[in-house]
Amino acid sequence: MPDPQSPSSQTAHLSPFVELGRADWAALAPSMSSPLRETEIVQLRGLGEPLDPREVAEVYLPLSRLLNLYVGGTKSLHKVTSEFLRERFESTPFVIGVAGSVAVGKSTIARLLRELLARWEHTPHVELITTDGFLFPNAELERRGLMARKGFPESYDRRALLRFVSEVKAGAAEVRSPFYSHLAYDIVKDAHITVRRPDVLIVEGLNVLQPPGPGHRLAVSDLFDFTIYVDARTSDIARWYEERFLKLQRGAFANPRSYFHRYASLSETEARQRAREIWQTINEPNLLQNIRPTRSRASLVLRKGPDHAVSSVLLRKL
Repeated sequence: MPDPQSPSSQTAHLSPFVELGRADWAALAPSMSSPLRETEIVQLRGLGEPLDPREVAEVYLPLSRLLNLYVGGTKSLHKVTSEFLRERFESTPFVIGVAGSVAVGKSTIARLLRELLARWEHTPHVELITTDGFLFPNAELERRGLMARKGFPESYDRRALLRFVSEVKAGAAEVRSPFYSHLAYDIVKDAHITVRRPDVLIVEGLNVLQPPGPGHRLAVSDLFDFTIYVDARTSDIARWYEERFLKLQRGAFANPRSYFHRYASLSETEARQRAREIWQTINEPNLLQNIRPTRSRASLVLRKGPDHAVSSVLLRKL
């Protein structure tokens, strides 16, 4: 049995993160009350995600307060740095990256944080964009032979995404992001999302924590002030993906204009089989090869249990 005081044993327990269980995390903000009504929470949650007022109060309200403190601290640091350099102080947007697998719930978390942060002092103007808008159009993906790898790092126009975040971070008065339609499963030509000097910009996507690609010196993650990785067991995410696919098949896929309308007539057995095929050939390889390896780069990790609820929080040590 190894000596717990030996250097090797001590090294094994070293971690750049502080891990807090759900109860300990909730106890950090016992007196805060949620500014969101239950109807608002229902509107924010995604398909199959049992987000409720208790989850908001115990997990996301404390997180929003922590982020608000980071924003205030960053502004103070910018101010004293400007004074030291004898420059005019101009506040720039605080940029938050939210990463994680398909179906893990990162989109819901990003939307929820947008609403919560907008209620705090110092952060009344919060914008959210998803990296879906920076996917290459389907025609370009077809030309490059990448349609079967949609969502993998190479399917994104990473230069355009980096340019967009750089302009926002530099304080540009107005910056436009391409618009992606989940119904059409493609970029919508001549449609944009306009971001106008927010206090906080949330960037949500599968691969936002990726390091620089080959031949590039800078990654979009280098421009983030704080990053969140939404984590769960692969088997749980696979199950959530399958259940979400079935709900979409009964709902959005029924629309004749949907790119996935061809799946609307499948039986439940056929739909489950197709969902598993998509997961095993596209989403799981992307998770294991590209997304999960970036988890250690995050400022904070939200670890979910089988019921989609956050079970623990890992915060990077300063």
